[in-house]
Amino acid sequence: MTEPAADNKAELIAKLNNHRPAIIRTLGGTIVDVDDGRCVMEFDIGENLCHSTNVVQGGIITAMLDATMAHAVFAHNPDVTGLASLEIKVSFLEPSLAGRFTCRGIIRRAGYKISFLEGELYNADGTLTATSSHTAKLSRG
Repeated sequence: MTEPAADNKAELIAKLNNHRPAIIRTLGGTIVDVDDGRCVMEFDIGENLCHSTNVVQGGIITAMLDATMAHAVFAHNPDVTGLASLEIKVSFLEPSLAGRFTCRGIIRRAGYKISFLEGELYNADGTLTATSSHTAKLSRG
């Protein structure tokens, strides 16, 4: 994997943000960086996506991690048009309360048809609240 050139990097981030699915916009998600096999996204999660005592619902946490890991693949494999989850595992390390999150998606190994991905979710204080591993089948255009 190679890092996109600086001006191409800004264009790539803009392109990815312009083509975000509705669910990512609903989660207040924005791609803020891509580099060698990685993607960083920020999310603003409101209390409307929480259950008891302001804790973000686990499916929402999984969606943030999944989206960021997928965008790591899209950013570094322009011929990939989609990912199908074969397996995704999320470990909830700390309660994730409504607010701003930073999520990092990492390509651990990329094959032609299958990729192995990892994700990390941090709250606004920088506390790691959840991690994930993901096996994805790639669709190419």
